[in-house]
Amino acid sequence: MPQSLEPLDRLMSTLTQRAQTLPAGSYTTKLMQGGVPLLGRKLLEEAGELVEAAAEPGDAGREHFVYEAGDLLYHTLAMLAFRGVSLDEVAAELARREGTSGLVEKAARNPG
Repeated sequence: MPQSLEPLDRLMSTLTQRAQTLPAGSYTTKLMQGGVPLLGRKLLEEAGELVEAAAEPGDAGREHFVYEAGDLLYHTLAMLAFRGVSLDEVAAELARREGTSGLVEKAARNPG
């Protein structure tokens, strides 16, 4: 099992490159050409499948959950690549929020 986030970095690099070059026959190319509507549908679909898998019992349920988490992460990274946003930018945003209560942070974004 990987002990680092290197596989995510490699995947993000591949997705960014494919978003720029749009190689024929690539699933990523299909997603990029479909834009936010297609990427959004896939993200919602994968999020739903992840939630369903979370309720499945036992080792098989856990394995399915991990599989669906991979699908959701792939499609999330594809949307980031489509928008030209790097994982470093997302990590910086998470670091900015570190140590701040989620409730406090949400209230600051949505006054009233």
